[in-house]
Amino acid sequence: MKNVTLADGIVIRELASHDERVAAVRLQDDTWGAGFTERVPSAILLVGSEIGGVSAGAFSPDGQLLGFVFGLTGFRDGSIVHWSDMLAVRADAQRRQIGRALKTYQRDRCVELGVETMFWTFDPFVARNARLNFCRLGAAVEEFVPNMYGADTKSPEHALGTDRFIVSWPVSTKPAVMPDDSKAPAHALVVAGRASHGAPPDVTLPDDSTVVVHIPGDYRALLDEDIALARSWRMSARRAFLHYFPLGYRVTDFVFDGTGDAAYVLTRKHTSK
Repeated sequence: MKNVTLADGIVIRELASHDERVAAVRLQDDTWGAGFTERVPSAILLVGSEIGGVSAGAFSPDGQLLGFVFGLTGFRDGSIVHWSDMLAVRADAQRRQIGRALKTYQRDRCVELGVETMFWTFDPFVARNARLNFCRLGAAVEEFVPNMYGADTKSPEHALGTDRFIVSWPVSTKPAVMPDDSKAPAHALVVAGRASHGAPPDVTLPDDSTVVVHIPGDYRALLDEDIALARSWRMSARRAFLHYFPLGYRVTDFVFDGTGDAAYVLTRKHTSK
């Protein structure tokens, strides 16, 4: 696949050398901590790309690795699919659309491979990742899995576990992007969020067509400031997802203006009897 050059001179391309793959491993340590147990080693970054996977980086004009994406291609239910396992962007290079550019490069590579759908996971409590996935890329939530990668990965960011959304992203058709200027509906039932006394409310069980799950706008800062509040809030959101997803609710909107709290809007289509 051809290299892609962004407007500011950043180049998106395959990781082409051992040193570049080692730099991607260092970026994982910088992002999730030196004790992170789920890092992808340089050998797998090489082997994956040899068998239809994607190991690509974003490079500054002077050749520094600013971010990378890694995924593997395989089969699921008889269809060719791609699982995007990891995406990281250096802290000082964020908010420059690099993550979106890496995902787009990965998607274009998947088109060449005949992939029908891409899958990946992300932490529902990281608002900026949710905005990228829903409002920029158009991914859709397939499943909520509590502690998908275990309760302890030795990363400070995962101090409260590894709850994940599994999302899908169509490759052969145009994704349905959520608007990024929407607001939570006034009539919705709020089932998780910041309560007046600093603790999220318990999940209630009425049969309502629309519910809202609030999350902090900056979860990492909350972990540093008040880990007890972060834990209480996360457990409240976990209970909400575990209760409403089996009932047929799915994320149909994500509300976040970059400041304050964010919110998932969950709705369910009622079927006639």
